Amino acid sequence: MTRSASTIEQATAALRAREPIFHHAEFGTSRADFAAMLAPGFWEVGASGRKYSKSVVLDTLEARHAAPVQENFSVMDFACQEIAPDLYLVTYRLDQGGRLSRRATIWRYFESSWKIVYHQGTLIAA
Repeated sequence: MTRSASTIEQATAALRAREPIFHHAEFGTSRADFAAMLAPGFWEVGASGRKYSKSVVLDTLEARHAAPVQENFSVMDFACQEIAPDLYLVTYRLDQGGRLSRRATIWRYFESSWKIVYHQGTLIAA
């Protein structure tokens, strides 16, 4: 991706294809695949409000993907904005079979690949 007037459009298309994170088999399903998606220093705040380290997230993903994963989700209100050079904030609402949450992911475009810097999911009250 080059720095140009179309950068935000390119970033939006690339990141829309990757969200929700860790839910697209074409980007990998193994611990090594997931680790390659994460920036150094990655961390996450889950829908519970708990902070999760990179290692905890990788352990959880490895366990979740040990068996075939069948998922039903819908992404709504997707938005992407550049917040610094090569750093993008993605926000959206996620419906996982009636479980609604707001999601935010900070992505860095680094060395020709996308890396997740931070992610947060917040449940939407009924």
